[in-house]
Amino acid sequence: MTRLSSATLAGLPADIVRPGYDRAAVRPGVVHLGIGAFNRAHQAVIFDDALTAGDLRWGVIAASLRSPGVRDQMMPQDCLYTMLVRDGSAEQARIIGVVSQVLVAPEDPAALVASLAAPDTHIVTLTVTEKGYKLDPATGALIEGDPQLAADLASLAAPQTAPGFLVAALAARRAAGLPPFTAISCDNLPHNGTRLRNAVLALAARHDPALADWIAAEGAFPETMVDRIVPATTDADIAALADRLGVEDQAMVKTEPFLQWVIEDKFCGPRPDFGAGVQVTAAVAPWEEAKLRLLNGAHSGIAYLGGLAGIDHVHEVLALSEARHFVETLWDEAQTTLSPPPELDVAAYRRELMARFDNPTLQHRTRQIAMDGSQKLPQRLLATIAARLSAGQGIDALSLAVAAWVRWQAGVDDRGEAHVVDDPLAAAIAARLADAPSTKARVDAILAFDAVVPADLAGNAAFRAALIRWLAILEADGARAALAQL
Repeated sequence: MTRLSSATLAGLPADIVRPGYDRAAVRPGVVHLGIGAFNRAHQAVIFDDALTAGDLRWGVIAASLRSPGVRDQMMPQDCLYTMLVRDGSAEQARIIGVVSQVLVAPEDPAALVASLAAPDTHIVTLTVTEKGYKLDPATGALIEGDPQLAADLASLAAPQTAPGFLVAALAARRAAGLPPFTAISCDNLPHNGTRLRNAVLALAARHDPALADWIAAEGAFPETMVDRIVPATTDADIAALADRLGVEDQAMVKTEPFLQWVIEDKFCGPRPDFGAGVQVTAAVAPWEEAKLRLLNGAHSGIAYLGGLAGIDHVHEVLALSEARHFVETLWDEAQTTLSPPPELDVAAYRRELMARFDNPTLQHRTRQIAMDGSQKLPQRLLATIAARLSAGQGIDALSLAVAAWVRWQAGVDDRGEAHVVDDPLAAAIAARLADAPSTKARVDAILAFDAVVPADLAGNAAFRAALIRWLAILEADGARAALAQL
């Protein structure tokens, strides 16, 4: 079938929203590292909005730091793709034209460095996951044993890591007399801007202390919080869209109406006049905390409990009254740990979250959310539990969510069906659990795993007792039974 492209735009059905600007006149002011579905449904759309508003400085050059998959989807389509916004029976299709090029870093590292170092590049955005920053979660130091980082520590002639590419490009900009760019982490991590800054400065200092000093003084790494649910695209989605458009779009994304991007007001150069969905603020942390502990914490609990029960999608889990009760109870617990900004109505936010979870058209898979749990649990659930315990408060729902994650590591659900534990620490966790012959031993093995559980929490008797109680129920009777006992 013919692919979506500049040549096929005019023949699309009349209800398809198309770029309202001249793509040939757009200048690339943004480079994005780690292009994937979330970026295409979130940050790219914000910059596309800027182009639509008439500011043509904010085109995007995107890069994959690993595989050519997204490049091979997008380049044959002139980097055009469809964003489907689904809400109940309503569906809006919009063609996004902001991306002009997709680079594959391992194929041509110099090309990516050149794009980052170009005079028109003012902003660099990143969605590289926590693993991409090459920082030890416990110490915050560079993971020097990582082979890719070790290569970048030895030489930046052909960078392999996100910090490596940024340092190489910033060195080139300094040598050319150009100012640094604003580097914006868009990963779902607490203090993401600080993490990125620390990684860049640590690597830069190893190569050139003067460069590190210049970056520290002149660069900018704002904290951010991003929010939009973007489920994985399926072959059925691509086929259905092809029927609607009359052309095939292998790079399509599907998402919900809600979009939020909270950005710290800390830029070292030009920025767009951000429109709807973007809030520039002096303090991101309260927004970030609310999202991590309410949205993401609930999502993780839904994913593991629903996955164990053999339920594929978030909205199907919440069709169970006991699951809704679990979510509301978890939110009741988490809410007491928040310091929300004045602009955030927590009660309204909770209602909005539940409506988003209930959206059946998203088809948001529990197994997708369950990925990389070891990287997510500390900020989504464990920090909330620590805050509750320090205040002498209960942790019933929160500890059930963590126990469900522990149970998920067994690689088999309540029906006896096997699943892949998709996690960078899966092998290490499995090895620990394999030597644990009882529920108590398995809890103790997890608590002793300091790559995930902080030492002060690991030694908390109330937390241990709660995990043992819930894990025993999960192992004996399953997730549905555990939810019924909350």
